[in-house]
Amino acid sequence: MTERVLPTTPEQLLQKLTDLGIKYKNTPHPPAFTVEEGEKVWNNIPGMHCKNLFCKDAKGVFWLIIAPALKKVDLKKLPAKIGSKRLTFANEDLLFEKLGITPGSVTPFSVINDKENVVHVILDSEMMSQQFVNYHPLKNTATTTITPDDLMKFMSACHHTPQIVPVCMDE
Repeated sequence: MTERVLPTTPEQLLQKLTDLGIKYKNTPHPPAFTVEEGEKVWNNIPGMHCKNLFCKDAKGVFWLIIAPALKKVDLKKLPAKIGSKRLTFANEDLLFEKLGITPGSVTPFSVINDKENVVHVILDSEMMSQQFVNYHPLKNTATTTITPDDLMKFMSACHHTPQIVPVCMDE
């Protein structure tokens, strides 16, 4: 399988953050495709680490759901909270078509590639109450740390207005 060329590189993303006046810390590390792999490379990176789910609902609407990495997301109960119908994971081709990224690198920063503004963004309320949050900068070979307020500033600059709701199951 040939490697897909990203429409926005991690370097271009970081430049966009700089241009927006967003302070960030970018920490390179070996590729981390899953939360389990991420736990091996996050040990010295402060802030909440997050997972990102790209879904499609029964009406064909696309959803990018961002939640704490170590919490469970109930895809059966979440639709009622966000005004959706049954959620399923979208396939790799749709992920690249809509967000310009590949599996293992899903991130809220990928809305930079959603020029048609068709992906609805859901941010977990617990995650958004943290001092710092961590996401891949369009590739899973680094972690970018920012504040939740700066994440919202970035979303706004990319013409997205996320819903902030409790995404995770009560433990």
